[in-house]
Amino acid sequence: MFEDFVTVLTSPTYMGYILQGFGTTLAVTLIAALIGLVLGFIVAVVKIAAMNSKWMKIPAFICNIYTTVIRGTPVALQLFLMVFSILAFPGFKPYAAILTFGINSGAYVSENIRAGIMSVDNGQMEAGRSLGMPWGATMVKIVFPQAIKNVVPAIGNEMIALLKETSIIGWVGSTVGTLTFDLNAAAGQIALGLGGAYLVPSIIAGVFYLVVVYAMVLIVKLVEGRLRKSDRR
Repeated sequence: MFEDFVTVLTSPTYMGYILQGFGTTLAVTLIAALIGLVLGFIVAVVKIAAMNSKWMKIPAFICNIYTTVIRGTPVALQLFLMVFSILAFPGFKPYAAILTFGINSGAYVSENIRAGIMSVDNGQMEAGRSLGMPWGATMVKIVFPQAIKNVVPAIGNEMIALLKETSIIGWVGSTVGTLTFDLNAAAGQIALGLGGAYLVPSIIAGVFYLVVVYAMVLIVKLVEGRLRKSDRR
């Protein structure tokens, strides 16, 4: 096994596969995370707004169906449906996969943001409205800044989960040179060159995942620490 480690780590071809797959994994995670954050924020705001406006009841009902279905079904099933059925357009497979992860993440992020907003004392909203501020302005200037401090850990955990979930993107087809060539696909490609020895490339891919997850944990802790400092001022 040691010889396989040396072979992989000293081979420009094999390490090229790893680095390409690593870059793809990060790109997919980043884009999907951005989609999830935007979608999750919109869904959370719609649900909160429905508590004060009858005009938002129908949009909130649609959002509830979205979060229930997405959170209640496996992401692997969602990925297969999107790639091979709903968005089965020629050459669109990589983008359908990214969109799937973004939509899946958005459902969880929306609940995290909604819970963070709900955790802010109602008196904050009442105080803003008593000063003559509109509902939207009160949310933006008073409620949201406090809610952010409550949701950072949960959203950080969701981003870490999203990174690891993208490892299944290879299930819908991974080819060298395309966007679907992720870390897992890189490990499989190397294993073929090693005569089917999956252990070494899988360990190397796992180390890359571990390093990124640990870096994300440190970033979340750093953000939390800065937010706590702002509370003490």
